[in-house]
Amino acid sequence: MAAETNPHRPRCRSLMGVRILGTAGYVPDHLITNEHLEKRFGCDREWIVKQTGIRERRHALPHQATSDLAIEAATRCLQAADAVASDVDLLLVATCTPDMSFPSTACLVQDRLKLKCPAVDLQAACAGFVYALVTGSAYINSGACDKALIIGADCLSRTVNPEDLKIYPLLGDGAGAVILGRGTPDQGLVRYSMGSQGSGRKLIQRQACGSRLPPTPELLERRLHYMEMEGRQVFNWAASILCDSIQEVLRAAEMKVEDVDLYVPHQANLRIINASIDVLRIDRRKVFTNIEKYGNTSAASIPLALAEADASDRIHAGDHVMLSGFGAGLVWGTALVRW
Repeated sequence: MAAETNPHRPRCRSLMGVRILGTAGYVPDHLITNEHLEKRFGCDREWIVKQTGIRERRHALPHQATSDLAIEAATRCLQAADAVASDVDLLLVATCTPDMSFPSTACLVQDRLKLKCPAVDLQAACAGFVYALVTGSAYINSGACDKALIIGADCLSRTVNPEDLKIYPLLGDGAGAVILGRGTPDQGLVRYSMGSQGSGRKLIQRQACGSRLPPTPELLERRLHYMEMEGRQVFNWAASILCDSIQEVLRAAEMKVEDVDLYVPHQANLRIINASIDVLRIDRRKVFTNIEKYGNTSAASIPLALAEADASDRIHAGDHVMLSGFGAGLVWGTALVRW
């Protein structure tokens, strides 16, 4: 095994004997195009495409919250895996936009789907799905559960100021899900890396409406309940961590860039993705993107893309698929999955 080269990061680990039994995604019907944003808010639609690669996104309808999106994705995922609610004995929902502070969004999903299992939220922003995938895989690997339903779901459109023309066009709403079960010894997470850098917490934050700054008229007037982001610094950090974490995982797996069949990165910004894969010299035909349709959907981003790749026959048994998420925290999670 190749030695780790960065002593400041957690070492890569492995969780084998786990299989992804089914995938599915869901986006709301409300389509928001760049043209719509230009007419309503004065956004430059060509600037949006040039800077981000995004052409449209979906926003939750007024009656929808994160749990509604999660339930749709989960229902479709159960069907895709030929499973029923009684098969699921663990539910993890990765989200940074829960329906409410408590109860958890996972408990709301558990109740409506009539699952008989533990249910809990996991908050790691745009890396949340990878964190939940690793957690669910550990439960399967240890024998603590047999089938785990892992959902990434967010309604980011509810967290951003529509007048913030540098952030508002980037974000969309959606949900994606996978069901994990026992696999053969050569299936599962070949290697994965997760980490955090809390010193960068101010680069992406939503200050108000937590226990430190409970909502008051004054805070709302100052719009501290909206997301804030230092775009340039986030771009540089994201491109760097995407590149570095993929290299670390490949090194630990003793594999090369070309050994991976498909790369599914977090769909934050097409320029971030392209900058990283060009440095790594990854064939762009091996990189799955759908950001042009959905924008940045946070924890839903990777499972939505994974479901689309799976449905379009881009993934086959035995393939190596690299997943990489990164976001507010700062946090990241990169996993090499053998399908």
